[in-house]
Amino acid sequence: MPQISNKAVHMPASPIRKLVPFADAAKKRGTKIYHLNIGQPDIATPDSFLKAITSNDLKVVEYSHSAGNESYRKKLCNYYKEYNINLDPNEIIITCGGSEAISIAMLTCFNPGDEIIIPEPFYANYNGFSNSADVVVKPVRSFIESGFALPAISEFEKAITPKTKGIMICNPGNPTGYLYTKSELEALRDLVKKHDLFLLSDEVYREFCYDGKDYVSVMHLSGIENNVILLDSISKRYSACGARIGALISKNKIIMAAALKFAQARLSPPSYGQIGAEAALDTPKSYFEGVKKEYVARRDFVIEALNKMKGVFCPKPSGAFYCIAKLPIDNADKFCQWLLEEFNFNSQTVMLAPATGFYSTPGAGSDEVRIAYVLKIEDLKGAMTCLEEALKVYPGKTV
Repeated sequence: MPQISNKAVHMPASPIRKLVPFADAAKKRGTKIYHLNIGQPDIATPDSFLKAITSNDLKVVEYSHSAGNESYRKKLCNYYKEYNINLDPNEIIITCGGSEAISIAMLTCFNPGDEIIIPEPFYANYNGFSNSADVVVKPVRSFIESGFALPAISEFEKAITPKTKGIMICNPGNPTGYLYTKSELEALRDLVKKHDLFLLSDEVYREFCYDGKDYVSVMHLSGIENNVILLDSISKRYSACGARIGALISKNKIIMAAALKFAQARLSPPSYGQIGAEAALDTPKSYFEGVKKEYVARRDFVIEALNKMKGVFCPKPSGAFYCIAKLPIDNADKFCQWLLEEFNFNSQTVMLAPATGFYSTPGAGSDEVRIAYVLKIEDLKGAMTCLEEALKVYPGKTV
């Protein structure tokens, strides 16, 4: 039998999805599972999105322009303008989700063997995208004790080698919920300018910033306009994960011309997803105000519940809808599997994502889990009860 590729061998399994078989087996045994492992909101998708799809009069579902429908890109410019990001439609390529935007950005900017510095923990699929593009991830570690603030610039400097080509961030952050400050981003800007690096920024959670803190985009940073690539998605903004519509954005004409060639190679982004996304741009601000209020309530409940548990520590995130909690356990991967295979409390259990998959440094995050507080409060109460009871009886507990 022929051997599969090295890329396939080294492609990491998703920490978010790899435990699904154990969850499926638990459900067949009659166990109710609270899914806190994945960022799938239970918030209703805006009516404008759904009605645009169900009421359209398309007779043929055609290919769109490879960069996406012009009408959608023009309307997107108005959306970004509300965040003081001034664009024209040619500076936007619509992609098949934020995932494709990241993949195209890496293929456009990096040669095989080039290095990209990413503060860790980071969204697990960055490892997969990097593997596919033959890009080497150089992690710079942030720590739970500081709430996962941006590591010192001196740590970035230590990681820079002749092969370093770029830096990537997620703001607000997945999996930490950390929201970078203006001063942190300005420090990154100076580093990017000094070494002439690309700066890729995943900003899909901009709608979800809490406690009166401001969202600052890399597009707001002066002096590095040609170095910056903004990566976006409608998945979380409109609770439309299955629509698979994202965007790659840059002021750099060379980047955009090259990225368009990769976009042409995959033909076009989804037609119905674009129709819904364009209509969703008319979603009233009241929708987002209600959603943000709901997530703040969920966050506050989960963080308080976690920090009341014996031996648990969880910093309070300022954005997105994730947190990372440090647990009194021997091994997060083993614990998360045990929750599904061997534990239940009143025929219920909780599904978490082991944080090890969000680190690139071997051994990091071994006693941490990522929690997505995407369920209603009633379900979160059940989930936190299950977790507290599990920690009392887990064979590998450390306190």
